[in-house]
Amino acid sequence: MSVLKTSVRNVLAHKGRMALSAVAVLLSVAFVCGTLVFTDTMNTTFDKLFAATASDVTVSPKSASADGAPSGTGKPEALPAALVERIAKVSGVRGAEGAVTSTNVTVVDAGNENMGSTTGAPTIAGNWTGNDLKAMAITSGRAPRGPTEMMVDADTADKHHLRIGDELRTIAVTGDFTAKITGIATFKVTNPGAAVVYFDTATAQKQLLGATGQFTQINVTAADGVSDSALKRDVAAALGSGSYKLQTAQEAKDAGRDSVGSFLDVMKYAMLGFAGIAFLVGIFLIINTFSMLVAQRTREIGLMRAIGSSRKQVNRSVLVEALLLGVFGSVLGVGAGVGLAVGLMKLMGLIGMDLSTDDLTLKWTTPVAGLALGVVVTVVAAYVPARRAGKISPMAALRDAGTPADGKAGAIRATLGLILTAAGTAALFGAANSSDAAPGSGLLALGVVLTLIGFVVIGPLLAGVVVRVISAVILRMFGPVGRMAERNALRNPRRTGATGAALMIGLALVACLAVVGSSMVASATSELDKSVGADFIVSSNGQQPIVPRAADAVKKTPGLAHVTDYTMVDARLTAPDGKSVSGNVTAADATYQQDVRRKTVAGDLAAAYGKGAMSVGDTYAKEHGVKVGDTVSVAFKGGSTARLKVAAITSDDTNIDKGAMYTAITTVEQYLPTDRMPKNTNMFAKAEDGRATEAYAALKASLKAYPQYKVQNQTDFKQDLKDQVGQLLNIVYGLLALAIIVAVLGVVNTLALSVVERTREIGLMRAIGLSRRQLRRMIRLESVVIALFGALLGLGLGLGWGTTAQKLLALEGMGVLDIPWSTIVTVFVASAFVGLFAALVPAFRAGRMNVLNAIATD
Repeated sequence: MSVLKTSVRNVLAHKGRMALSAVAVLLSVAFVCGTLVFTDTMNTTFDKLFAATASDVTVSPKSASADGAPSGTGKPEALPAALVERIAKVSGVRGAEGAVTSTNVTVVDAGNENMGSTTGAPTIAGNWTGNDLKAMAITSGRAPRGPTEMMVDADTADKHHLRIGDELRTIAVTGDFTAKITGIATFKVTNPGAAVVYFDTATAQKQLLGATGQFTQINVTAADGVSDSALKRDVAAALGSGSYKLQTAQEAKDAGRDSVGSFLDVMKYAMLGFAGIAFLVGIFLIINTFSMLVAQRTREIGLMRAIGSSRKQVNRSVLVEALLLGVFGSVLGVGAGVGLAVGLMKLMGLIGMDLSTDDLTLKWTTPVAGLALGVVVTVVAAYVPARRAGKISPMAALRDAGTPADGKAGAIRATLGLILTAAGTAALFGAANSSDAAPGSGLLALGVVLTLIGFVVIGPLLAGVVVRVISAVILRMFGPVGRMAERNALRNPRRTGATGAALMIGLALVACLAVVGSSMVASATSELDKSVGADFIVSSNGQQPIVPRAADAVKKTPGLAHVTDYTMVDARLTAPDGKSVSGNVTAADATYQQDVRRKTVAGDLAAAYGKGAMSVGDTYAKEHGVKVGDTVSVAFKGGSTARLKVAAITSDDTNIDKGAMYTAITTVEQYLPTDRMPKNTNMFAKAEDGRATEAYAALKASLKAYPQYKVQNQTDFKQDLKDQVGQLLNIVYGLLALAIIVAVLGVVNTLALSVVERTREIGLMRAIGLSRRQLRRMIRLESVVIALFGALLGLGLGLGWGTTAQKLLALEGMGVLDIPWSTIVTVFVASAFVGLFAALVPAFRAGRMNVLNAIATD
C-alpha cells in the first residue's frame, strides 16, 4: 500500500509533466478504438441493410456472380418468369415473387447530371415488389404503374432536390428511356449511399433485361412454421439440384457482407497499422518522460533507499506510476475514440456515404482492447526507466540531482546499433539488387525493420555528430545563445536521440511513400509516352461497359482517323502442355496495336488479329512452353471453345496490358452468342492529322449526354493518374499526422522537463545577464535542432527505403526513380517550424521564472 501511495503522490506532484504523455496514450488509444467502432458501425449498417432486403429464400441464376454485379454484356443474368408459378406450388411456400435488379444503369436529370453516388456506391434499378416493403416505405406519392413512371429513394431525392413530377432519363445497355417521378420511398434502415430507382415490373423487364418474361431473382416467402433451410431444401428438390443458386436469408446476408467485407477489413487493418505507428512514437515520449523524472528525483529516490526502500519497491513505484498514467490516458482514449468514430461518420456523410449514429456499434471488446493496449504499452515503455530507478543507491542522496551516464552501457548500445544498422543496410542492398520481387520484398521488410531499430539504438551516437553539423550551419549565426542551445541539445545525447527518433519514424514513412508514389507516377508517365499512341481514351467512371449508343456516338465523331473497340472476355485456356488456367482474353480491333504499342519477343502482333489467331504474354509462354505456331484451346464463358493459333508472343516487361492475350473481336464473335458478347470496357481513338484539338472538343460534345463516361487525352490521363496517387498519399499522410502530432508532444514534453531540470542553471544565467528574450530564443533554437535532427534521420532513412522499394517496382515495369525533392525540402523546413511551435510553451514558462527562486532551487 505504501508503494501505491508513493506512486499516487508522485503522479499528482508531477501531473503537469505527465499530461503530455497521457495525451499521447489518449490519442493512440482513441485511434484504435475509433477505428474499431467506425468499422463495426459500417458492418452493422450493411448487415441491417442486407438483412432487411433478403427474402426467406432467394432463387437466382447459377451463373450470377457472388456480389450480384452484371455480366460484361451490361445485362444481369436472368431466369424465366415461369419459375415463379412453379415455385409458388412447392410445399411450404407461402408466396413467390419475381424481382428485377440491375446495377448497370445511370440515371440523369434534364441537365445530364448523374443522380448516382459520388463514392462508388451503385445506382440500383428494379421493379417495386412486396419484398422491398421490408426495407422501404413510400412516404410521398405512389409506386410506378406504367412505362413513363418511376419512384426514387428519399436520400437521392434530397441530395439532388428531386420532386414528384420531375423527369429523369435512365441509361441502360438496352436503350435510354425517360420517366416522371410519381413517388418517393424512404429507407427504414440506413442506406450507405446507393441511389435506388423503381419501375413497374413490365417496364423493368423490358428496359433493364431487354425482354419480358424474365427476372433476375425470385423472392420466396416461407409458410408459417417452415424454416428457411427446410424451404430451401424443398425448392431445390422441385427445381432440380444444382439448376439455380438458392440462398436462405442468412446466406444472402453473409454473401452481401463478404462482398463489402474485404474492403472494410483493408480499411480497418490499415488504420490500425497507423495507430500502431502512433503507439510506437508514443513509447519514446513515455520513456523520455519517465527517464527525466527519474533523473530529477535521483536524490529523492536515494533518500528512499537510505531509509529502507528496496530496489523492487522503487522499481514497482515507477511502474505503478506508469500504470496509473496508462489507465487514465486509456480511459479517456476510449471515450475519445467513440467521438472520433462519430466524426469519421460525419466526414463520410460529407463525401456521400451516409452512416447513422443510430447504428453506432460499441462492442465490449473495443474498450477492453483499447485499455489493455494503452496500459501494456505504457508500462512496457516505463520498464527501462523503472529498472534504472531501482539501481539508484542510497549514496545518491548526497549528490546533486541527475545520474552519471553509464559509459559501458553506452558503448554496448552504440555497438549494437551499428551492427543492426549494418545488417539492415545489407538487407536493403540485397533487396535493391534482387532479380525476383518476392524474395526482394522480404529483404526490404527486414531492412526497414533493422535500420529503423538500428537508428533508434544508435540515436545518441548520431545525435553527437548530426547536432554539431546542424549547429554549425544554423545556430552559430545566433552567437552565444546559439552555442548554448547546441550544448543543451548535446548535454544528454540519449534524450535527444530518443526525442528525435519519435519524429524520425513518421517522417521516414512520409519520405519513403513520397519517393514510391512519385516514382510510380513518373514510371507510368514514361510508359504512356513510349507505349500509348492513341490520342483519346474513353472510359467509364465506374465499372459499367460503354452502351451501344455511346459507342456509336464516339464512332460518328468528326475528325477521328480511327476508333478502336476494346473489351475483356472471360475464358479458360488450355495450353499444348495440357494445363488449363482461367483468365481474360483481350478482344479488340486491329487498330489497337497502333493505340497501345507492345513489344513482341516472337511472331507478328498484327497477325494475332487475323482469323483464328491470338497472342500470349511471354510469362504465360515460358510457364507452358508455348511457341509461335502452337494452338491454344480457349473456352469462352457462355459460348463455345475455339482453337486459336499463337501468332505472336508479347513482352510482359510493361505496366500497360501486362500479361494480356490479344485476339480480334470478330474472332470472339464467332464463338459467343450476340447476347453474351461483352460490351466495350474502353474505347481508343486517333485524331486526323492537324485536327487533335477539334476532335477532342467534338468527342466531348458527342458524349455530353452520357456523364458516366469520361474522355481523356494523354495529358488528362497522366494528370488523372497523378491525382489518384496524390489522393492516396494525402490519405496516408493524414493518418501519419497522428504519429507526428505525438512526436511533437514528445518534443514539448522533453523541453518542458528539461526546463524544470535546469531551473537553477536558468536562474544563474539570468542573474549574470541573459535576458528573457535570449533565454526563450535559446530554448526555441534547442527545439529546432532536435526537430531537424529527427527530420534528417527520418528523411535520410525514408529516402533509402523508398529508393530500395523503387528498385523492386522496377522488376514489375516501374523503372523510373523520381525523388520529389520539393516534398523532401518542404518537410525538412516544416520540421523547423514544428520545433519552433513545440518550444512556445516551455520557452514562455522559462522566461517567467523568478530569478532568485530559480537560483535557490535545490
